[in-house]
Amino acid sequence: MTTQGRLDRAEGRTGLSRRRSRRGAAICTTMVLTALVLTALFALLSGEAQSASGNEGLAPDNQEVLASDTIAEQFHESGEGVLQVLVNGDDVISADGLTAADSIMDSIEASLPAEVELSATAERPAVMHWLSAVQLALAEQGMDASQADDVTVNQIFSDALESMPAEQADFTMTQLPSDASLDSSPQADSGLLLVFLQLDEAVPEHLDEAEREEARLAIDTRIAEAVRGTELPEGYSAETFSVALLIGDPSQVATELVQLFGAAFLIIFVLLGFVYWVKPGVGSRILPGIRRTIADVLLTLLTVVMAIIWMNGIGVLLGPGYFDWIGPMNDVSMIVPVLLIALGIDYAIHLTGRYREELAAGRSVGDALVRAVRTVGVALVLATVTTAVGFLMGVFNPVPALVDFGVLAAVGIVSSFVLMMTFVPATRYLIDRRAEQRATLPRQAFGRGGERLLPGIMGRIAGLAARAPVPTLLVTLVLGGSVGVWGQSQLEVRFSVTDFVQDDTPAMAVYEQLTDRFSRVDETTDVLITGDVATPQVHNALVSSLGELSEVPRVQTFGGTAQADSPVGLLATLLASADRDSPPEALIEAAEAAGLGEDLTVDPDADVAGLYDTLLTVAPDEAERVLARNDAGNFDMTRMSIQTNVGGSDVGALRENLDDALAPLVSTGVEVVATSERIIDDEIVTALTESQITTLLLALGAVLVLLVVTYWFRNRRPLLGVITVLPVGLVVLWTFATMGATGIPLGPVTATITGLAIGAGVPYTIHVTNRFQEDRLRHTSTADAIRSTMRHTGGALAGAAITNCAAFGILITSTFTPFHQLGLVTVYAVGFALFAATVVLPSMLALWDRWHRRRHPIGTTAEVPVAA
Repeated sequence: MTTQGRLDRAEGRTGLSRRRSRRGAAICTTMVLTALVLTALFALLSGEAQSASGNEGLAPDNQEVLASDTIAEQFHESGEGVLQVLVNGDDVISADGLTAADSIMDSIEASLPAEVELSATAERPAVMHWLSAVQLALAEQGMDASQADDVTVNQIFSDALESMPAEQADFTMTQLPSDASLDSSPQADSGLLLVFLQLDEAVPEHLDEAEREEARLAIDTRIAEAVRGTELPEGYSAETFSVALLIGDPSQVATELVQLFGAAFLIIFVLLGFVYWVKPGVGSRILPGIRRTIADVLLTLLTVVMAIIWMNGIGVLLGPGYFDWIGPMNDVSMIVPVLLIALGIDYAIHLTGRYREELAAGRSVGDALVRAVRTVGVALVLATVTTAVGFLMGVFNPVPALVDFGVLAAVGIVSSFVLMMTFVPATRYLIDRRAEQRATLPRQAFGRGGERLLPGIMGRIAGLAARAPVPTLLVTLVLGGSVGVWGQSQLEVRFSVTDFVQDDTPAMAVYEQLTDRFSRVDETTDVLITGDVATPQVHNALVSSLGELSEVPRVQTFGGTAQADSPVGLLATLLASADRDSPPEALIEAAEAAGLGEDLTVDPDADVAGLYDTLLTVAPDEAERVLARNDAGNFDMTRMSIQTNVGGSDVGALRENLDDALAPLVSTGVEVVATSERIIDDEIVTALTESQITTLLLALGAVLVLLVVTYWFRNRRPLLGVITVLPVGLVVLWTFATMGATGIPLGPVTATITGLAIGAGVPYTIHVTNRFQEDRLRHTSTADAIRSTMRHTGGALAGAAITNCAAFGILITSTFTPFHQLGLVTVYAVGFALFAATVVLPSMLALWDRWHRRRHPIGTTAEVPVAA
């Protein structure tokens, strides 16, 4: 061939290379632009996300939850609210205690907004406190409270406690701590003041739930500030408690999470800089390495953020208002970004590490990217599919929030994979091809990756599996297994809505004191009665059940009567009201026609529907809170709202006692369901307990089947699938065990540990198994193959694990208990996943490989190489 011919041929190859480069650049530009456009669209959709708090989405769909929803839809809510003021002092049963109570009452009355009134009923006054009986006795004697001394107050209190009816005495004692001394000289260091408010005008029903919560919080906050500013006797303090004050601003959860994630991203930025650091050679400039490190860190973080945006946007499409396949975003859904950040970092570190390794081997940018995607991409595909399927097994969980968590996690994992396989390589190609053309790619620096700290450490750890796999496995499985079983036996299942309340608020401190020292934590337990409720039999059974309720522990009584709103109670109140502007003559006539007796029962043939119609006419607002009609105008529902003060440990006993008290109603054929926040909390705990093992086995089973099938078809090694999954089961066991040993309960948030452990464990073990399959074909000995795998993949895993543990350890500082616990659990899960993937799995692979090499030496036709 002539010189000119060779030049023409070389020019033709150069032209072909340029055309390929331009075509590749065009494809990559299209990928980048498409990803950015989709991200913008999903970001717009994310703005439509609906959110829920409290029990919404956490409780399973059972009769108690359905009854609660029905009550909210069919009945008007009472406009009455109650505030509790906890007063602390040296001895509140004293003249100073009486002065403190009077001062607080004056401050509250002065602070009430114009649209809020004190609410008194025939059964009780608007304000009650532990010394109300003393105040009443002093007024009857014509004495001013300021004239009473400690001896007088103490004596009047003792006399009143002995002379008042037993029920009233019991009620008074609920306003004092359970450890108060009430003998001949009563003493107590705390007392409760109850304020009943009418809030109809201040919190009207036409407002949506969020607006009502905001309005109620504003009122309670104003009163709480007035109480806190009250001038009290020396040594006294007072704090106000209500549910609104306890929950506080619902946006606090999201606000704190944003702050914590901001801190986590800063930590990730620093640690990824360490993992991605490009070490310059002797005599080389440091600035190019810094630029390259920062570029890789920013590209990783940008891709992770894009994956979270995609998850949120797709979640909106799957949620209310669109496909309606999942519910609104809730407190559990907020955990999904934690998982996506962890997986995104893992994906990026492995892809970037392999890409740099290929560049160091002398391949072009395009070839290095293709090689990295084909090799690491196989592991990422397996990790994505198995992890997503594992999370989707959560659709069988009875807790809706955990179902949504599984769906959103699967969506986010797939989104992260798509972006890592398209956006990252395309962006890297567009940036690096120019550096390649200018011959400024730091290939030699990339080749020194194996000399860095983490790969060196992981290479030395590999010696355990390479030299002594059997002892390593025995120690790990026997010691780790026994400790794991013991720790799991200590694991407690517990949940309360107060878990999502900040720990350091005054209302939380009062709540803890109320639950620990007082037998009074005001709450409402509703009873929904459905069927033909306007019959004499049901009405009389309701009277009988109300009588039984007064004997039920944890049901509040006053004057021997259970504090419960019902049609019967409303009748009694209206007929006993002598101070009404217009006496309810129509109601009196209807009551006489129904044969209403002094015990409030009616004749067997009474027209109860007519009696209830009159109730609605005379007192529509009150009646609509306890009676409901269907479209045909018939009464098909009635409601009892019972004031209870059950503790978390007494829910089961309360439910049993309520069932006994409500038996007369059940015997009439109507459906009776008792429900409350506490009861629903108990249902959540029960559902979590019953579903956790099932969900875990389904997830691990699905992952196992997928990996066995995959390794069978890829290289005829189905046993590799079993070996790859077994360490993941240990990760879950160890994490549960550590939770039990450190006192972290299993709740809706920490129940996601199954997903977190699988989400971290499966990708880690898949990466190790896949890389080992490559390295065992390159090395003549199992030990060398294990060391090579640990230096490369093990180093990347260590970098990802350290980054995730350090970043999400920041959650430990959260003032919300579930997220504090989640920080600890994430560290546990990721740490155990790293240990399982770098110590347990390599030991198993070493034993498997030695056995397999004896049967099929490398190079024989029976040895099927891994697809490149």
